[in-house]
Amino acid sequence: MRQKLSFVQSLLFNLFYDYLISTGVKADQIITIALDDDIFVQYRDQDKLSKYVREKITNSNMYYILRLYNVLNGLMHLRNVDIYVTGSNSKMLTKDVPTAFRGRGDEIKVYPPFFKEYYDFVSGDKSDTYEEYALYGGMPLVLTKNSDREKLNYLQMLFTEVYFKDIVERYDIELLDVLSELTDEICSAVASLTNASKIANTLQTLKNIKISSTTVSNYLTYLMESFLFSNAKRYDVKGKKYFSYPSKYYCTDIGLRNARLNLRQQEETHIRENIIYNELLIRGYSVDVGVVDVVETNGRKIAKKQCEIDFVVNNGSKKYYIQSALNASEPAKLESELRPLRNTKDFFKKIIISKTSMKAWTDEEGILHLGLYEFLLN
Repeated sequence: MRQKLSFVQSLLFNLFYDYLISTGVKADQIITIALDDDIFVQYRDQDKLSKYVREKITNSNMYYILRLYNVLNGLMHLRNVDIYVTGSNSKMLTKDVPTAFRGRGDEIKVYPPFFKEYYDFVSGDKSDTYEEYALYGGMPLVLTKNSDREKLNYLQMLFTEVYFKDIVERYDIELLDVLSELTDEICSAVASLTNASKIANTLQTLKNIKISSTTVSNYLTYLMESFLFSNAKRYDVKGKKYFSYPSKYYCTDIGLRNARLNLRQQEETHIRENIIYNELLIRGYSVDVGVVDVVETNGRKIAKKQCEIDFVVNNGSKKYYIQSALNASEPAKLESELRPLRNTKDFFKKIIISKTSMKAWTDEEGILHLGLYEFLLN
């Protein structure tokens, strides 16, 4: 199983190697060291590794060092060196980078291919391609599998034999059944508001698993630190503040989520919301769930109601409010999507993304309407 993980990492670095060559870097300027390969076994010794790399580097050349796991901080003192590192989640996570490299390392997030990359590779009918993507996600090796069963088995293997084993090894988890059931619950509840207490109660009621909300919260953190899930907090649009809970959780790759549930619970609204959320992250936006207080009158009665905006997204000075509407052609559904947008009482851009493959248009209230495919492909 570790060989499979190394293959994925090798694929990523091979792509990066090709990119360096395409930009004019010479092949003899790139030092590649795979410490999990027996050919390089002698360089697992720190002193030998450091000596080998330093002898390769001269002042007249620039070297890009790939797959280097040790003596990194020492090599950072050399001005003509760029160092790139990958590794198992059991050994290093995003939060470890500042500590391990003493504030001199930067994280490069690599997401599974988003829909445009997937479509550019597969091509064909947009609707059919999207349905396949929404079912099996964008993990690259899925495209090499010939049958639906092979795709499902591969994704399930990634979860159980790679990602879970990394988490268990990293955090020395003994309650494997709890981790498994909690993961199933989060996969089942993607794009739905939940919190640690609610999950703990659900596990006790449905699975007869007694677990504290603190343990659930810790396990959720482990899953997010391992890049399997991320979450969006609720944000009070008018009050300009965050709510501590509940939050929405999303799977980094929708295919992994579906495979984990054995292709059950294929709620189209939640799946498309997960895909849109990931797309926004890939484009560099921070994403929250918007909460808007709306005052409604019914005769003499005045009622205050909380309405939701699916996504409040920010990137520097840019801010957008986005609604995901499965079918905005229904008047009642469209009105429910418009109501919170009208009541933000500000002038930031407002967008409704519908399932239809329509051309973009702006209504009389200044709200932009986009088809899902146009949003994902442009």
